[in-house]
Amino acid sequence: MHECIDAHHHLWRYRREDYPWIAPDMGVLARDFLLDDLQCELARSAVHGSIAVQARQTLDETNWLLDLAQDSALIRGVVGWAPIAGPEFPAVLEALLDFAKLKGLRHVIQDEPNSEFILRPDFNAGIAHMKQSSLVYDILIFERHLPAAISFVDRHPTQVFVLDHLAKPRIRDRQLEPWRSNMRELARRENVYCKLSGLITEADWAQWQPADLQPYLDCALDSFGPKRLMAGSDWPVCLLAATHQAWFSTLQDFIKPLSTSEQEMILGGVATDVYSLHRNV
Repeated sequence: MHECIDAHHHLWRYRREDYPWIAPDMGVLARDFLLDDLQCELARSAVHGSIAVQARQTLDETNWLLDLAQDSALIRGVVGWAPIAGPEFPAVLEALLDFAKLKGLRHVIQDEPNSEFILRPDFNAGIAHMKQSSLVYDILIFERHLPAAISFVDRHPTQVFVLDHLAKPRIRDRQLEPWRSNMRELARRENVYCKLSGLITEADWAQWQPADLQPYLDCALDSFGPKRLMAGSDWPVCLLAATHQAWFSTLQDFIKPLSTSEQEMILGGVATDVYSLHRNV
């Protein structure tokens, strides 16, 4: 039996200047979210372990998350940030690999002014160098970036990728295409996995219903299958639309028609294998 793993959450000490993306209508996020808070949330959701993911593009935050993880049985892995496109990346990566709980890296592609940043030669050189480390790369994009992401993945056929938040489809607008076609195409690359996370904040925060998410979840399941999907909360960002427990309950309801082994894969087995997490059971 696999442990239940939250494959995507954040922690932070809040300062307005450090989190400019937290807008005035996101006041619930404008405070500290620390390890004690996380422990309470995961306990309520019957989740056994987690992966902490970067929320700032600084090495200070990456090192802070790794320090927290080092002393925590709850945080099984960290997806941090490093200057992948910079000439200093090889040396930075070598130093970061001293931390056993570093499992992956991520860059906030969705916020880059250049819509094809993911195809830049310097960024791709960094990804190619990263392959030597066996780290996972998390892809954070909007749905409009999917065609470029497909080309990017094709440049690195032996690198393991995890797509965050289903590439943020336009759920609020009830728009399926071209997202659905692009997702099906991306899923043909067997080195790409996908997180079932971040969907409720792409829907109407105040009025979303599980039915609003169904076409997008169905597409993910049909395209990737349970062997390449993993559950994530995107906590505390999910609090804009629902509690951690409410989201995990929604996800569990969605996968209920699957076999027990398939449900266990999505709820922890895939994340444990893909990120090479330490098992506590």
